[in-house]
Amino acid sequence: MSEVTRPLRSLLYMPASNAKAIAKSRTLDCDAVIFDLEDAVAPNEKDAARVRAVEAVQAGDFGNRTVVVRVNGLSTPWGEADFRAVAECAPDAILVPKVSSAAEVRACHELMSAFPANTQLWIMIETARSIFNLAEIADVASETRLAAFVLGTNDLCKETNARLVPGRAAVMPLIALAVTAGKMANLAVIDGVYNSIEDTAGFEAECHQGLEYGCDGKTLIHPGQIAIANRAFSPTEAEVTFAKAVIEAFSLPENADAGALRVDGKMVELLHLEQCKRLCAIDDVIRADRSPAVPAESAA
Repeated sequence: MSEVTRPLRSLLYMPASNAKAIAKSRTLDCDAVIFDLEDAVAPNEKDAARVRAVEAVQAGDFGNRTVVVRVNGLSTPWGEADFRAVAECAPDAILVPKVSSAAEVRACHELMSAFPANTQLWIMIETARSIFNLAEIADVASETRLAAFVLGTNDLCKETNARLVPGRAAVMPLIALAVTAGKMANLAVIDGVYNSIEDTAGFEAECHQGLEYGCDGKTLIHPGQIAIANRAFSPTEAEVTFAKAVIEAFSLPENADAGALRVDGKMVELLHLEQCKRLCAIDDVIRADRSPAVPAESAA
């Protein structure tokens, strides 16, 4: 069973060029905040946004939230400078866009030599080439800091000319491949954004779709999406109750050598026991007390 650390149900993109947005992120109930130096920042603001992101991460006060900085791609004029600057502030992870090959993952890993050992490498899966290289990309996780795939569904549609419509029929096969490859290497896999901010019903449906396909959480573009994502990607009370019943059944002395049991009318095996332990561990983390939000004067 993989170690459960922090849930990644809701990951909010925040433009690093916006000081008010950065301050607000310290008070929001998202599991992770991603300070964006890439898509959300205009070229003439890149340098200033980089400085602001570094200062924000260094200032801290993000409680239990995972803090991530999305840098610009290495093929851009800003990519390597972003890597050098972000190394100074030691976020929980650095998110690199448009990674398409194992060689590029290794290059990112090498550029992280100055980072603290616990800073993870996350990559965007958002190019057509990355889909066909998923297995080889996942395979280098064992020799690099690679810890997560973040799906860039808008860019995947742009590259493939697919339509991002309700149900995401053209996109879901790509997501399924990414989840399968990511889990093969024990990576977190995060679903892409939902563009219609006011369509809460559509957003909730897409969260549940991502959950059903194996995603660990969803990237967000608006604080109003946080509560829905947190609820969708949290174990339900019924799931936790059943999981605890499975764990208890297998723990009974008379079942010490059992490979399969009947619990609440369902046949469960040892593989289900491991799933149940993981679900309960995630539930425990979610229920644990979060660090309190910073005082209002600190977030002004």
